[in-house]
Amino acid sequence: MPGTYNFEDFLLKISTPFYLFLIGLEIFFTYRQRSHDHSAKPSYSFRDSVTNAVLMLCNGGIDLLFRAVYVTVLLWFYNLALFPPIQNPFAYWLLLFLLEDLAFYTLHYVDHHSRLFWAVHVTHHSSEHFNLTTGFRSSVFQPLYRFIYFIPLAILGFEPADIIVMYSLTQIYGIIVHTEYVKKLGWLEYLLVTPSHHRVHHASNVQYLDKNMGMCLIIWDRIFGTFQEEMAEVPPRYGLTKPMQPENVVQTVFHEWQEIGRDFQQPVDLPTKLKYLLKAPGWSHDGSRETSKDLQSRL
Repeated sequence: MPGTYNFEDFLLKISTPFYLFLIGLEIFFTYRQRSHDHSAKPSYSFRDSVTNAVLMLCNGGIDLLFRAVYVTVLLWFYNLALFPPIQNPFAYWLLLFLLEDLAFYTLHYVDHHSRLFWAVHVTHHSSEHFNLTTGFRSSVFQPLYRFIYFIPLAILGFEPADIIVMYSLTQIYGIIVHTEYVKKLGWLEYLLVTPSHHRVHHASNVQYLDKNMGMCLIIWDRIFGTFQEEMAEVPPRYGLTKPMQPENVVQTVFHEWQEIGRDFQQPVDLPTKLKYLLKAPGWSHDGSRETSKDLQSRL
């Protein structure tokens, strides 16, 4: 699929200066704000931004190394496609966008509601800052299973190369909504995932936990009941409900796996141990902990 690689290379070349410009602009606003209000928490810290860059490189490296495997799997299913490719290019790409965004919503929902996958995805939520570099704070091992959610698209007749390109395109949008400097966007709030929606998603306030899962479109959250508006009276508090100590790259990637290991050491039977792995984060066999739904129902 050389054409795919060439297009991805083109996307990288045009998006990198775009990101750098926006990040530079955001840093400027951050420190200008600090010069006027010393009590304001800065949106950036050097250590946090370096961690975000390292996690992005780790994720990208795994994706490249594993690409031959997931492309082969998608091609195999594409050869079993139930329908021929849609001939109208506008309809083809529009439908691919909608279905891939829905697939990502599903992936994201599972990542938040099964501890096995939350252990991978938690890295993206672990920063106590929220800025454009947070968008690069990747779930390092997600490329090892993300493609599974795109298999139905291949079966429906969408070419694997096009699936990969569409994911790359939508990811650009998914990164630029990580900012505190864009407020609510009027009628677009009903259609698109906006920075306001994504601030909610990254917040650890009980009201905001596990909300607004979409990449580009907020309609899936509105349809499936995971939508939450940003409320002026509840300013987002970023990071995890239980902060990591100490914070470094290795701890950021593996801390939840360490917690799962401790739960597996409890004197309980194997089915119970598997529940600690597969049920929602916060589940416990004795009710000593609470899931996000428990916390929200109590609130």
